[in-house]
Amino acid sequence: MEPSSVHEKRKTSGKPGSIDNPEIVQDVPGHVIPILEREFDDFDNEAAQFLEGGTPEDEFIRFRLRQGVYGQRQPNVQMVRVKLPWGGINPEQMDMFGHIAETYAPLRRGHVTTRQNVQLHHVPLDRMTKLIREISSVGLSSREGCGNTVRNVTADPWAGVCDDETFDPTAWAGAYVRYFVRHPTTQMMPRKIKTAFTGSDADRAITGIHDIAYISRIRDGVEGFEMRVGGGTSIMPRIAPTLYEFVRADDGEYLKVAEAVFRIFDRQDWLRKNRARARIKVFVDRFGIDELRAQVEEELKGDWVAERDFDPTPLLFVHDEETYAPAPPASYGSPNGDLSAFERFRRSNVRAQRQEGFSAVQVKITRGDLTPEQFRGLGQIMRDFTAGYARTTVHQNLVLRWVRDESVYDVWTRLQELELGGDGVDEIMDVVSCPGTDSCRLGITSSMGLNRAVTERLEAMQIEDELTKRIHIRMSGCPNGCSQHHIANIGFYGASIRVGDKTIPASIPHIGGTYDTGKVGYGARLRLRLPSKRVPEAVERWIRFYESDRQPGEEFNAFAERVGTTAFEDLVRDLALPAEFNLENMNLFMDWSKDIPFEVVRGEGECAV
Repeated sequence: MEPSSVHEKRKTSGKPGSIDNPEIVQDVPGHVIPILEREFDDFDNEAAQFLEGGTPEDEFIRFRLRQGVYGQRQPNVQMVRVKLPWGGINPEQMDMFGHIAETYAPLRRGHVTTRQNVQLHHVPLDRMTKLIREISSVGLSSREGCGNTVRNVTADPWAGVCDDETFDPTAWAGAYVRYFVRHPTTQMMPRKIKTAFTGSDADRAITGIHDIAYISRIRDGVEGFEMRVGGGTSIMPRIAPTLYEFVRADDGEYLKVAEAVFRIFDRQDWLRKNRARARIKVFVDRFGIDELRAQVEEELKGDWVAERDFDPTPLLFVHDEETYAPAPPASYGSPNGDLSAFERFRRSNVRAQRQEGFSAVQVKITRGDLTPEQFRGLGQIMRDFTAGYARTTVHQNLVLRWVRDESVYDVWTRLQELELGGDGVDEIMDVVSCPGTDSCRLGITSSMGLNRAVTERLEAMQIEDELTKRIHIRMSGCPNGCSQHHIANIGFYGASIRVGDKTIPASIPHIGGTYDTGKVGYGARLRLRLPSKRVPEAVERWIRFYESDRQPGEEFNAFAERVGTTAFEDLVRDLALPAEFNLENMNLFMDWSKDIPFEVVRGEGECAV
């Protein structure tokens, strides 16, 4: 479908800035969510009333969450979660993130999340109104980045350039985003909805851990999706079963069925009584996927169906990146002398696109954090070497697409200048973590500090073994699992150990999770708690155990299944022993990156408000 035919069907009636005539509906990279100018005025007014004491806090919280503004554990500051549908971002938006990171965020950094968003932390509420207005000027939106809404829609960052997809789902994902943002059914559901799209059975979007997910399928020449419903991690991890083997795309059946699911979910008042467990997965776990399917079939007989227009055509995101692909460079750099560092980078971070002559270059972003200088530098690399479009990944990294093969070395040298040229992306050294107690109200431990400590231990180990490099390590600051520790080969979540009147920060390990084979598997929780300061030692022991006792060619998870969880537990039981508080071991009673005695300070998370 040509872009012009899509635009001819767009609604243009109504006052500019209204939902029928939004400010931005262009199909250009990064412009997906329509921008409504009136929402910024509303936020100005509501925030001012709240700060003056005129609006009850719980009422204002519900309002600001829909605008993607979330409370932190630190008083009087907020986090803003900017949605990047399928991780898509353009150079101007990179520049904007650089600007707001240095202008509004005291720590001068933005954080790429495992759901392809970018978050900014520690922003005072009275400055947040200006921030969200500024980012809208380049098509960025935080609308429904938080709250009981349809959250950011994630997807395979290699969609459209990989050689193993049935078809590229990006256009249909765009229609899904535009259909459900601001939708009346999805503003105050029992809890949030996480959605993923993938075009390949390699499932680089990890559909199994999502509330609702779509996998490209073609039946009788018609494009559509296998539709999965009811996945999720957190305190009750479940893998999403298939609701329908095939729902059509072109007539919007995939949207219609999703809305039926959301309407059913929205009516489950029993789920609202315990918001911590109020997810679609709980419904599916209790009643089964067959019962949900039966209820969907009944729901689709309702009068509401005739009242809707499910035609996705006016909403499709249609953008042909190849049209903007760079021409062959007149000149390009090449390694002079030692090739080893660049070759390591090329082996781990670069993959050929299905389009001949082009590569996708993945940038490893340590702990997901970028400085203003790095945001701007990446934006300039995108201008100079890509089709003007990159995608963040569900592993907190970035994929530069449509890089000429001849330009890969030049891209690497520019990344090196930004301290972003590290190799080993998505390998053992690429440790994933959530913000933890750096900002999150629900955080128990410093997952970012633990990430840094584990990474330093791994660096000291100088791992060269190819099988060991395939191990994935993740840690979350609490059981909710924003780092997706459940699906790591070695995962941790934050906890505590009580010793008399003192408390030790601790981590509970999981062993044997998986996500990179096209199938999701949750790791087994070990029956012990490790003091956080001893976790790096435990990680090294487990890795050395694997390297010394595995069978030829045996992957880590196969090894873990063969030897059993008890073997992993026995190897670190001495590390799990609590210590008496004294001058010699008082370090155990302080968390990573902290210099004060540890205590559990856990507030109410606003996700469930």
